Amino acid sequence: MNLDHVFVCGSPALDFAATLRARRTARFEMLATPDRLDAWYVESGIVDAVSPSREIDVEQATTLREALYQLVTARRLGDDYDKGALAVLNSAARKPPAVPQLTPSGRWTAATPEEALSTVARLAVELLSGPDVPLLKECGNPECTRVYIDRSRGTRRQWCGMDSCGNKIKAAAYRARKRTTHTAGKRP
Repeated sequence: MNLDHVFVCGSPALDFAATLRARRTARFEMLATPDRLDAWYVESGIVDAVSPSREIDVEQATTLREALYQLVTARRLGDDYDKGALAVLNSAARKPPAVPQLTPSGRWTAATPEEALSTVARLAVELLSGPDVPLLKECGNPECTRVYIDRSRGTRRQWCGMDSCGNKIKAAAYRARKRTTHTAGKRP
């Protein structure tokens, strides 16, 4: 499996919404193929195994993802929900979810793509109707559009993750300060 999916948002539902990166600029699609979708389901931990997805499953997943992003953004900004996005989320959540089983070696969750997607939708319903809503923030990196749950002390977190965004912004600010200091030092 390709392990370049990032899980920094504090909720699998938010991490799922973040699988389209840099929405305002380059728009990088993380769920471009059925294999990438399957990898996300397993790497996120919502299932241990998923039967192979098809192109139609990718279409359904990206449709849900876009609806979820709209709903999260509306909730974060205090706006009304888009009725179409709400219908997409609720339709996916109504379908049977992935069901964990107890095996001699512990918990195991195998799912179809539809069950895995339903599980994501149900997690989104819980998130958007739960106590973490006031903690939803968008990353402070202007190129990043991830929304995360800020559980930091004093809710002062600025970036979705230090590795993915925080270090880049801090390094750029440092370089800008050095340029300003270096340029100011050269003046007579």
